[in-house]
Amino acid sequence: MNELTRLIKEDMKPALGVTEPGAIAFAVSTARTHIEGEVRRVCLRLNSGMFKNAFTCGIPGISEVGNDYAAALGAVAADPGKGLECLDGISEDDKQKARDMVAKGQILVSMSEITSRIFIEAKVTGDAKEAVVTICDAHTNIVKITENGKIVFEKQCGEKVQVSEPPLIHQYMLQQIYEYAQTVPIEEISFIKKAFEMNEALLMEGISSPKTTYAPYLLAANGGKLVSEDEQKTASLFCNAAIEARVIGLSRPAMSITGSGAHGIIATMPLYASYKVNGYTEEALLRATALSYLICMYIKEYSGKLSAFCGCAIAAGTGMACGLVSLRGADAKVMAKTINNMASSITGMICDGGNQGCTMKGVVAVDAAYKAVDMAMKGVYIYNVHGINGNTPEETMRNMGMIASPGMVGTEKTIVQILEEKTSKSGRCQN
Repeated sequence: MNELTRLIKEDMKPALGVTEPGAIAFAVSTARTHIEGEVRRVCLRLNSGMFKNAFTCGIPGISEVGNDYAAALGAVAADPGKGLECLDGISEDDKQKARDMVAKGQILVSMSEITSRIFIEAKVTGDAKEAVVTICDAHTNIVKITENGKIVFEKQCGEKVQVSEPPLIHQYMLQQIYEYAQTVPIEEISFIKKAFEMNEALLMEGISSPKTTYAPYLLAANGGKLVSEDEQKTASLFCNAAIEARVIGLSRPAMSITGSGAHGIIATMPLYASYKVNGYTEEALLRATALSYLICMYIKEYSGKLSAFCGCAIAAGTGMACGLVSLRGADAKVMAKTINNMASSITGMICDGGNQGCTMKGVVAVDAAYKAVDMAMKGVYIYNVHGINGNTPEETMRNMGMIASPGMVGTEKTIVQILEEKTSKSGRCQN
């Protein structure tokens, strides 16, 4: 198996609801398995990105939102064996127990530091035992477990490991990624079909649910049809009805990439819509999607998993735009021009958490991608000399990531302050 294929396959993971609440519930539920009796208290410490992304995020199967309800559900019922889908199958009784825990003040949530690096520390106290689970760098990457202060599992967090080489994806140039996507044996990337199956089911859930608002609007804008002759409107519907279903907590998983369901949706669903409208071959779709995933990963390795810029629109949107170029039969030179157009247009978009606003950001990303591609294919693009564009597409993608980290650390702090002020002034939001 090609190492780029392996990279994609290892990164693609199902995620029920927004990834951050799932990761919180996973951490707490894992700690719960190391105590005896009922959970009496949960103390949760999160890095700024984790705290922000789950702050008002919908949780599958329950109307309440946010960090403490995700933690409470982890304490009473989540199944850690399901990973990021651990909240699947929560009963009504479980939901009420979680509400009671929050109401009684048994869930305490605090922020550890302003950083784009994922960090979760879940301390769960039972009748006679206390367990702590620490997650670092990836949403389910447990690096330490203690029982009553005694370490029962430990491995190094990523930052403690001296890395002499850049991340795998950064060892490739855009031309090489393009050539891989064009030549990799199609059976080697056939597993990507699972992403379309899963994300299409989420799309249909968004369209059929009475809880969504963007989905019916986008369906009406597409002439009331799931697939119309208007490729861009169909793409926006496919992408953003699925994103809305995810962020409001409907009970179907998304196929995530780079640890995010929304990234996975944006990187795939507009391409799937283009395939449906234009009748491209399945092989062309799979190759374009592999390319989309890898460009998304390339940018995200610079920006960090969770930061103050909207990686869904910027990283996944740029990957998706390159995938559209591939579907239209153009080469890496056109992709480089497309990357310039994306970099100089939407790179400053902020991330203020996993919430319904992600849907609107997805709408903007699809619109920007289609304009960026249409212009680039006609030779219209923002030249390398301007703004954050680099002399090569690799430099441009690096610069896009650097805008997030370290560039927007101050922005992240301000966003978190605004969220904390909202809590103190108006209490907890609900869907």
